[in-house]
Amino acid sequence: MKVLVINCGSSSLKYQVIDSDTEAVLAKGLCERIGIDGRLVYQKAGLDKEITEAAMPTHKEAIQMVLDALQNEKTGVIKSLKEIDAVGHRVVHGGEKFACSAKVDDEMIKALEECSGLAPLHNPANLIGIRVCQELMPGVPMVGCFDTAFHQTMPKKAYLYPIPIEYYEKYGIRKYGFHGTSHSFVSKETAKFLGMDLNHSKIIVCHLGNGASVSAVVNGKCVDTSMGLTPLAGLCMGTRSGDVDPSVVEFLGKKLNLDASGVLQILNKKSGVYGLSRGLSSDFRDLASAAADGNQDAKVALEVFAYRVVTTIGAYIAAMNGVDAIAFTAGIGENDKEIRKEIMSNFTYMGIQIDDEKNAVRGENVKISTDDSKVAVCVIPTNEELAICRDTVAILKG
Repeated sequence: MKVLVINCGSSSLKYQVIDSDTEAVLAKGLCERIGIDGRLVYQKAGLDKEITEAAMPTHKEAIQMVLDALQNEKTGVIKSLKEIDAVGHRVVHGGEKFACSAKVDDEMIKALEECSGLAPLHNPANLIGIRVCQELMPGVPMVGCFDTAFHQTMPKKAYLYPIPIEYYEKYGIRKYGFHGTSHSFVSKETAKFLGMDLNHSKIIVCHLGNGASVSAVVNGKCVDTSMGLTPLAGLCMGTRSGDVDPSVVEFLGKKLNLDASGVLQILNKKSGVYGLSRGLSSDFRDLASAAADGNQDAKVALEVFAYRVVTTIGAYIAAMNGVDAIAFTAGIGENDKEIRKEIMSNFTYMGIQIDDEKNAVRGENVKISTDDSKVAVCVIPTNEELAICRDTVAILKG
């Protein structure tokens, strides 16, 4: 099957066409600045990127440009849209209604509309992508793959907030977690890579990027994760604060004469390592370079980030009563050997040892712990598009 994977944002969309039989990426790219001016980036496997500047007033024009590029006589990968067997859509929030990927139908669309309030920046854009694809590719089966689905196996003791229970019952206020497609993919790949039995395993996945989260996975099922009702909770991130005392919202609101939305804007866009470094950068490469040059703010920002990861891993080891493997993934997790080493240096009491030579490897599955380490530590590159493709095929084949 040829599967088109669509990841639709408010002003952008990423896409890939994957041959599900070989899992080869035939073409990939993104549309940027939708509703502003518009740019299409398209790359056929084995060829250089093609960049086209063109007006994209809405997602409809953007997706139409993607479909046209895929059928281009010179660099296209299909001759007609009839060759697209299915479309897999990334959807950020499925609420409690979806514990796994599901075929797109009227019932799903209604459910996504109902929980859009839980992800007001993401779900409406995801829905636009679904509706446009339905319009431009009528009859092509489509599947929604949810960031929240993998975490729906959490027990109540993990996902309930200790606030009046009626707020959960009436408004759905609880921990949902995100990056679920990545956590699911990496936990499975970790077990496969290490030759473990996934159904008898305890794995911690550290998805560390500009957005970052950690999950605890027992026997292939998530039992806890660090993000919450929204992606703001949990770890310190690029520009997000992660967990703070809730009273900070009221305190800053009074000091800065802001309402709750204004303070949340600060916590989402101006905090994290960006805020700690006095606005130097949210890019960890910039911070590492600045720290090496003696910038103390950058150094402290990186230390805070690593410390939050350490304490979360420690909590999940306790919650699972042990751990068999720890996997690092996403931009920072896959590429920053210093942060990985600093995080793992806090677990030598458990007999975890890192092999510096193996830890320097990038871009591939690699075990970075020593052969005599009591716990296996790995780097497993994530592939959310492939995970969506696999789920799409599995759902449609039933």
